[in-house]
Amino acid sequence: MGKKLWTELGSVTRAATELQARYPDVPSLQAFRYAAGLSQDLAAERYNEITGNQTCLGGTSINAWETWARGRGQGSPPSLSSVLILCAAYGRGPLGVAEEYVSPTELIAEAYERLPIEDQLSLKQFTAKRGTRTATKAQQSTQGNVSVSEETTPQVGAEFTLSAPTVEYGNSDILVCTLPNPVPGQLLDLSWETFGFGIERLSQQVKNVGKRLDVDVCFGVNEAGLVMAAFLASARFSRCKIGYLRCNKVRDGIDLDRASFFPDTRSAPTIFICDFEVKHADVVGYLAHEIRVRYPKAELYFAVFGAMTKGRDLRVGSFDDLTGATIMRAAGFEAIFLAATMSPPGIEPPLELR
Repeated sequence: MGKKLWTELGSVTRAATELQARYPDVPSLQAFRYAAGLSQDLAAERYNEITGNQTCLGGTSINAWETWARGRGQGSPPSLSSVLILCAAYGRGPLGVAEEYVSPTELIAEAYERLPIEDQLSLKQFTAKRGTRTATKAQQSTQGNVSVSEETTPQVGAEFTLSAPTVEYGNSDILVCTLPNPVPGQLLDLSWETFGFGIERLSQQVKNVGKRLDVDVCFGVNEAGLVMAAFLASARFSRCKIGYLRCNKVRDGIDLDRASFFPDTRSAPTIFICDFEVKHADVVGYLAHEIRVRYPKAELYFAVFGAMTKGRDLRVGSFDDLTGATIMRAAGFEAIFLAATMSPPGIEPPLELR
């Protein structure tokens, strides 16, 4: 199927993206290998060819890396140098003669944040430099090599109406914007202007849901979510109490840090949860469960700044076209609010808030 998609789409990256859209459980590291038409042993051979046969990698190493990418607490992560070699190997395509650029951050999109922090920073710097060079070449080509003054380009793309899960007899239509990424495969660093715009959009959605939300506690997931919670609690929820859910990545998923804060409140409270992004991992389901354990019979609402789409088109026709749709529905929220849609590998809040 990977070879067939590569033939139809003419690109390893596009074929891998389509494979993941059809099979969400397949990690990007594995999808790119399929799109390049390689078994694990053949991928190892291609890897050794790229290094001039100065390495003797075997298929077991490819298997260990892909097992790690699935995030089930097994396998081992590839080094930064190995990621870059794999990009070159898979960029040759099924015939072994192509020269397609494969982005390292897109190759390990859903597992990026589980890399050692040193590799994350190095990878981000590498892709940022390449993105700058690409943008400069494109500008020179467009302007005929004439220097032009830099202008601030708005990050917010097209807007569209999406029907999202909501309260009974509530308004399910929400106005959502797209966050097109000018450098595919690189995290999109949001400006403060874009971040504020998204929070205002969520505030408007809450205002127009069809009923007044009397929220007892507004929780923020990590620091970016906490910023969102602070603004929404003040603007929409009469300065209600603010909670904090600090998540730590562990071998088999995430765990709540002891620094998390759960305010005292009435029984059967109304709780609003703010998170920065939703991708493939079931973080919101875990957090919803933990909150219900601490606040029995709580009524939960959920707001997320950015949600990843299954396909390349950010203007989705249905809520179920989001990669985290099943996860969010299963969490049993009374209503879900969404500011923007995004593409892999995702978005980064201002100042790299976590």
